Amino acid sequence: MKNILTGKNHLFTRIAIAFGLGILLGIFLPEFSIKIKFIGGIYLNIIQAMIIPIIFVAVSTGIINIGSGKDLGRIGFKSVSVFVVMFVATAAIGLLISYIVRPGKHINIGTSGYDGEVTSPSVEDFFMNIIPDNLFMALTEGDILATIIFTVIFSIAIVAVGKEAEPVKNFINSLSTVIFKVLNYIMELTPIGIISLMAFAVAEYGAGIFSALGLYIVTAYAACIIAFVLVMLVPIWIYTGLTPVQFLKGIYKVWLVSLATTSSAVTMPTTIRVTKKDFKVSESITNFVVPLGTTINMAGGAISFSLLAVFVSDFYNIPLGVGQIVYLVIIATVINMAAPGIPGGGIVLGASFLTLLGLPIELMGPIAAIYRILDMAYTTMNITGDAAAAVLIDESERRRDNKRNIAVKA
Repeated sequence: MKNILTGKNHLFTRIAIAFGLGILLGIFLPEFSIKIKFIGGIYLNIIQAMIIPIIFVAVSTGIINIGSGKDLGRIGFKSVSVFVVMFVATAAIGLLISYIVRPGKHINIGTSGYDGEVTSPSVEDFFMNIIPDNLFMALTEGDILATIIFTVIFSIAIVAVGKEAEPVKNFINSLSTVIFKVLNYIMELTPIGIISLMAFAVAEYGAGIFSALGLYIVTAYAACIIAFVLVMLVPIWIYTGLTPVQFLKGIYKVWLVSLATTSSAVTMPTTIRVTKKDFKVSESITNFVVPLGTTINMAGGAISFSLLAVFVSDFYNIPLGVGQIVYLVIIATVINMAAPGIPGGGIVLGASFLTLLGLPIELMGPIAAIYRILDMAYTTMNITGDAAAAVLIDESERRRDNKRNIAVKA
């Protein structure tokens, strides 16, 4: 019992226990549960405080550790293009399924909704906001988009400088290790935050919230399955000739690891091995695309953010207009490229995503309690997207080489 309560490998077991305790507190001690809401608020504040450091180290290490080579630019462009197309298509499917099911509409909280306002910025405001006039102020104020833009430019400069920037590169890699160690410490506080947030949710809104959480999980898995078939399985079959059965025979080996670990980073060695041996992708393509995808390709994140936005907006009766939905997809695409490939990393980015949209983040507490179940699907989608992208890009390179060989012979 002591190992379950303290072991690092049992974090989500403790979260599940906290989830149950929070429900019981909310049911039997509602007044007390409302009073301890501040504990959950402190937990959310700590998570928000880590957003900027995590994004900086995740994006920068992803760029500076890519490597170099004469084909890097071309393959890099293809990789990012495939990742973005895959993400946007998956986000669209996630939004469609979310608006069909609408799990947030199935909760009767006895209130007219959120009192705040959600505004959709203009195109001019969008670009003005991502290019701040004071970088350090943007960082201290938690301006996520400005942080990402600066980090990308800064990291590309490190790669361009080369050997002279090696100390900076080593420092950032070390800083990344430290930041994620701090994040691991914070994640250990999650059960405490969950007890407070869940107790408050039950006391304030009633037990009806949990029927929607079950529907939330079903919606997430349904969207992931549909997106997998339409965005990955069918394009691979049509473009490369690799049949769905052949792809499934290989990718299920990766799924076994991703479902158990909920970590793209931990699953990456298995993804590389399967991509090379089962899908016959060249070593150079595999070694470049899969690690890069582990950092910036988040097809599962597309489902996560789409469902999260619709769920929260429906819960608080905040309608999202067409402009806001387009903004949602753009923000989700950019911010997911900074997602850490660790278990529970989506909890952090989910809170920052809602903040950017101007939506309340209080529901991240209940969602965090079931996130282990959700993360199994999201992580599996992420690593499947990495392998699928490698297969598509490898076929593209083979076709390019064939055309060059034909041209030489002619």
